[in-house]
Amino acid sequence: MARCEQGYLCDVCGGDVEAITESDLYLRYVLGEVLPEKLLATRERHIRCNPAMAQFIVDARFEPVRCEGAFAKEALDADYVAAEEARITRAWQRLQELPTLGLPITEYPLPEVRSGRREPQC
Repeated sequence: MARCEQGYLCDVCGGDVEAITESDLYLRYVLGEVLPEKLLATRERHIRCNPAMAQFIVDARFEPVRCEGAFAKEALDADYVAAEEARITRAWQRLQELPTLGLPITEYPLPEVRSGRREPQC
């Protein structure tokens, strides 16, 4: 089957990433971690298949994900965890709204990302 007929397959579990609302790639784009020109060339996965990021989503609509090992949020600095929970949860909430907003793809990222006020990542 041609790649264009396969849809977007998760690089981790191999399943179909059926909607933008479950896309780790687009969550990272909303966060400003993936450049627009890299969207088509970057591998896809489900948000839940990236527990290092998914563990920071704190919303009643999202079943919590636990990350094991050195990157588990229980092993990280509490201030860092609080900041990541706020940042990633906001991005996930925006991702859930995108299908109904009718925005061009350039306006998907969080406002602070679009305005260039994004803090550098460690």
